[in-house]
Amino acid sequence: MKEIILIKNGELVLKGLNRNTFEDILIKNMKKALREIGEFSYTKSQSTIVLEAVDGDTDLDDAVDALSRVFGIVALSRAAVAEKDMNAIKQTARDYLDGELSLAKTFKVEAKRSDKKFPLKSPEIARDLGGYLLSKFNHLKVDVHNPDVTVTVEIRDNHAFIRGNNIKGAGGMPVSTSGRAAVLISGGIDSPVAAYMMAKRGIELVAVHFASPPYTTELAEEKVMQLLHKVARYSGPITTYVVPFTELQEQIRDKCAEEYFTIIMRRYMMRISEILARHQNCSALITGESVGQVASQTIYALGCTDAVTSMPVFRPCIGMDKVEIINISRAIDTFETSIQPYEDCCTVFTPKHPKTRAKLEDVAAAEAAIENGDELIKKAVENARRTVVK
Repeated sequence: MKEIILIKNGELVLKGLNRNTFEDILIKNMKKALREIGEFSYTKSQSTIVLEAVDGDTDLDDAVDALSRVFGIVALSRAAVAEKDMNAIKQTARDYLDGELSLAKTFKVEAKRSDKKFPLKSPEIARDLGGYLLSKFNHLKVDVHNPDVTVTVEIRDNHAFIRGNNIKGAGGMPVSTSGRAAVLISGGIDSPVAAYMMAKRGIELVAVHFASPPYTTELAEEKVMQLLHKVARYSGPITTYVVPFTELQEQIRDKCAEEYFTIIMRRYMMRISEILARHQNCSALITGESVGQVASQTIYALGCTDAVTSMPVFRPCIGMDKVEIINISRAIDTFETSIQPYEDCCTVFTPKHPKTRAKLEDVAAAEAAIENGDELIKKAVENARRTVVK
């Protein structure tokens, strides 16, 4: 029995004259995701992309698993191919869906007739096939509102496709359709979630991580690479910079008022990240900040942080509480890695009483105590280590 994979591409159908461009990028991303699994042919048809394995031994389970993490796919399913004849459709549906229907209690049949020359209309196809399946699976009952299994028949130009329940896709937009942005990635819970959420909106990611040895360890850096690897399963490869930050942090500690330590540190991170982002043709920065979560994330502190960059700063977690962020981190499998007890540079030299209602002029005055700030930024950028996380 010939089997294919059907891809539903969701909001791409709303892109009008640009739809083909978006679909071509989606297909390119699917090819990357399936590169190590097998070779497939791709056919665009209305709001569906049909994948057929070139090699009959290709593992479609692995293919579906990989495709379920490709942004731009709202749903996908394996489907059997049948001749455009009701007897063939019935027999194929019975054989192909035997496992699903044997375990189900209720079902319904939906039909979609793209080929209007087919002698039966969609309601007639559904009624005919539904009656046949009821006669072969005596335990089943029809439930048109909330069935265990929805059997779908699609009558296309050359063949009929029969499938069971859809598998939920990752949704969103294909990565790289919305430009590039650099995410400031720590070892915490929030920034990997922020990276994932912006990749879901079609943004290609570059990552910037700040390391402060000996205050932070190689284990902390390895933790970040593991987090990026998990995000890259959705976003594709991530160009990553590891920035040496020890000297700058020590300068802040030694010369600046303690209550402004964290805000000044964040301002230097933004300056360095913007330089690296522009080197990578990025048009924005991404952070995992959420309003009020910590002292450096009040609206006053965020205003002081943003003042040093001319790039837009995307904060997809900004209105979320911790429980919401944790739920997403669990769904994308970053939570358990994020809570490993390795400190990142954001926890180094944390002030006992941070300023929560900081004024920009006061922060700038405190920061002015660092006389060689520009040189330290240049040095940090020049010594940043570049790698690609897949």
